[in-house]
Amino acid sequence: MIKTEHKHKMEDWLPTSAKEVERRGWDSIDVILFTGDAYIDHPAFGAAVVGRMLEAHGLKVAIVPQPNWRDDLRDFKKLGQPNYFFGVTAGAMDSMVNHYTANRRLRSDDAYTPDGRAGQRPDYASVVYCNILKELYPDVPVLLGGIEASLRRVTHYDYWSDKLRPSILADSKADLLVYGMGEQPLLEIIRLIERGVPIESLKTIPQTAFVIPKEKSLPKNRNWKDLPLFSHEECLSDKTKYAKNFRHVEEESNRWQAARLTQDAGEHTIVINPPYPPMTTGELDASFDLPYTRLPHPRYIAKGPIPAFEMIKFSVNMHRGCFGGCSFCTISAHQGKFIASRSEESILKEVDAISQMPDFKGYLSDLGGPSANMYKMEGKNLKICQRCTRPSCIHPNICTNLDTNHSAMTRLYKAVNERPNIKKAFIGSGVRYDMLYNNMASNEEKESHRAYMQELIEHHVSGRLKVAPEHTSDQVLKIMRKPSFKLFHKFKADFDRINNSKKLNQQIIPYFISSHPGSEEMDMANLACETHDMDFKLEQVQDFTPTPMTVATVIYYSGIHPYTLEETYTPRSKNEKLQQRMYLFWYKKEYQEKIKDRLKSFKRFDMIKKLFPEKDNKSEKQSHKGRKSNFKKKKPSYKSKHRRTT
Repeated sequence: MIKTEHKHKMEDWLPTSAKEVERRGWDSIDVILFTGDAYIDHPAFGAAVVGRMLEAHGLKVAIVPQPNWRDDLRDFKKLGQPNYFFGVTAGAMDSMVNHYTANRRLRSDDAYTPDGRAGQRPDYASVVYCNILKELYPDVPVLLGGIEASLRRVTHYDYWSDKLRPSILADSKADLLVYGMGEQPLLEIIRLIERGVPIESLKTIPQTAFVIPKEKSLPKNRNWKDLPLFSHEECLSDKTKYAKNFRHVEEESNRWQAARLTQDAGEHTIVINPPYPPMTTGELDASFDLPYTRLPHPRYIAKGPIPAFEMIKFSVNMHRGCFGGCSFCTISAHQGKFIASRSEESILKEVDAISQMPDFKGYLSDLGGPSANMYKMEGKNLKICQRCTRPSCIHPNICTNLDTNHSAMTRLYKAVNERPNIKKAFIGSGVRYDMLYNNMASNEEKESHRAYMQELIEHHVSGRLKVAPEHTSDQVLKIMRKPSFKLFHKFKADFDRINNSKKLNQQIIPYFISSHPGSEEMDMANLACETHDMDFKLEQVQDFTPTPMTVATVIYYSGIHPYTLEETYTPRSKNEKLQQRMYLFWYKKEYQEKIKDRLKSFKRFDMIKKLFPEKDNKSEKQSHKGRKSNFKKKKPSYKSKHRRTT
């Protein structure tokens, strides 16, 4: 197959300026979208997906990327007012996560901006954009969506202001909030608007939220049960009530037939309609098959590359959703726990499109999804899934109703590698290795696990395979909703065996988190010792950052686990967090003396000996020679007080 040069016209992108609107001969615009990201016309970016979907429905759509909120607001005025509504999103990330580190330090870059420049969007971008639009155009409806809005739809803890904030609807003054992946509710909204129904009357569309006066009755819907949450004011005065609320929010977000949630805040009631069922393969294909250019808008040609685009431009997303339910992760809260998978035909069509890009060298950077190996997975009996309230299908054990057969993925991997112009398709998404050791699986499933592992490791690793054990302590892993570290040992043994048999020089790159709720300093010391024994010098690590709508964030703020209501330790102070984090880098000289001092304070000389070679501890041995007999006598008490290394 011969590659062809892309010859795009400006009209191939959605318009971003009055001049581009004029080129199209439009005298008005139906929907204007405001986004905190640069405009990249690609299915990995929400504003592009929404814009293309509305365009396919026959609407005239324009996008205003990264509007300037600090000048005379000309970016908010330049396209006038739309016929239907303004759409607002902070972008592909929560704007506060985008701006600040886990230590609340301002980041110096922004991956969703040309040349990685920082400062192109405000803090709490959703609220800022909505308030400006409501001030300028008070009579034009504003619809709010995206991950920032989705995860802040009820009372939530905001780490950056260190306080509980009410639903983002209260601060933003938006008329309607679309949470989760927006295609299904937006199509219904447009269908009803075109029938003449005003937006203020759209109160029974699934997967939307809105505000009504507290004294007003709820809109009628015979199919929905109502579940009132503790009010925002009750959450402010009682952390346990805030924790209890979260369990309801998480369970109803992941149910096939969920309840409608209500929460009073001040003089108003926040109403959150239940979500749509998972998208069908046909619906998801329709979204991914829209006529994207797959490129940044030409306005950025002279402004430098956009790091987020460079990272994904040769990757393919095969599915949405994640049933892992990790305590620190927001994927299932936004995309849902049920997997929506594309067809093989749609995926191969996108692979072929990528292979025709002028700078494509034959290597796909990722063939995956939120988790690499959940494609096509669902319950064996969907009626059981429809009644299920479990937040995770694989923790504390793999559900016996979950079909963990990996055959569809293995076939697809092979099909992609056989496409013209594809030299290799790598798996860059994280692999859930615990599913490959499902003891309750059928013989057919177990065989598919072995075949998948062989195919993955032999043909789809770019030298380094990402996996995320996250911790080594079973106690912490239980809170994280992650499997025992013993399974990581098992996976690494299989990884090494396959590499050795094929004479491949490949590495596993494990991800770990420090300062997670439940993690004590000795847990991190144990992590250092265990990974030291496995010859890992950790690179891919992060300090826990509380983000709205996760179990871990609820624990961080309240000190209470929302499911057990038990008090749970969480490192909160800067000093505690730094002490935990340094154990991840035991091999760096700048941390070694600090680590030794901390381990001495715990009288864990065994750990010092394990982490640092004998030659580094000669003076150590001399200084403790006189206390040797006392140390031996006290040794049993350490075992009861602190968990030992494995």
